[in-house]
Amino acid sequence: MIVLTGDLHHSGLDTGNQRHADRNEIEIAAGYLRLLEEADVKVTFFVSGCSFEEDWEHLKPICESPLVEVGGHNYSCFTPVMWHRFWNRATGSYPGPAWYERRDVLRTKSIIRRFTGRNIETWRNHMYLRGPHTDRILRDCGIRACSDGVRADAMGPELSPSGIVHFPINVIPDHEHLYHAERTHEWVEQWVQRYDWSDDYGSKSYYVEEWTEIVLDCLRRNEERGAISNMLIHPITLYLCDEFESFRRILEFLASRETVHMSEAIERALPDAWTTPLARMAS
Repeated sequence: MIVLTGDLHHSGLDTGNQRHADRNEIEIAAGYLRLLEEADVKVTFFVSGCSFEEDWEHLKPICESPLVEVGGHNYSCFTPVMWHRFWNRATGSYPGPAWYERRDVLRTKSIIRRFTGRNIETWRNHMYLRGPHTDRILRDCGIRACSDGVRADAMGPELSPSGIVHFPINVIPDHEHLYHAERTHEWVEQWVQRYDWSDDYGSKSYYVEEWTEIVLDCLRRNEERGAISNMLIHPITLYLCDEFESFRRILEFLASRETVHMSEAIERALPDAWTTPLARMAS
């Protein structure tokens, strides 16, 4: 069982990827979805709230696809940056004080419900950034599962003491491990040194062909050890690498396996946690 996820950001965020792309990020995601539809592969997209205001023309067909589950990815992806850096230094909470983080979650849920009619229950924070109150706030706002962070040995979704289901990524992610856009050899080397950065797959970046082999190896190893694979691919990242040519190899593998939405994987792995009312889970 494999969960394919992707993070989608509003055009106004002006990321390095967006500056290097010749098309709108959500428009690129729509092209990516067409490949998934041809292969009948499901995906869970974590979408920023501002995307619905800024990019609805391209986002609408994505949200209407039966292959797509929509989750939250913060409202404005932690902008303005200086505001969040201040709170991180002052309180150790990058999302900001609890009242502000709660407002962000509720605004994101509200705009997704207004545009799609869906009441989201899954979440991923932008850049996996969270604070000491994140689990409690997500739970109180009706979010049942959060997929923040990378853990190579994760077997699947796990019920946390807070009542929130955590579902770590257990396949090498794309953005942080791929040379693309501004992420040249020199840029990556300086960035890794500056932040002393690494995750469970190390600090190295790869060209897309080698990275694709590592992804396929991760998927096979998870299958062998009985783990549910949770993988993250940003459509714009794979588009910038080689316009989805390498992704087609990954997609061929995915099409030969069972792909499910994140909520489906959790419901099957932890049926009691997913169906138990949150208030009872938190008690």
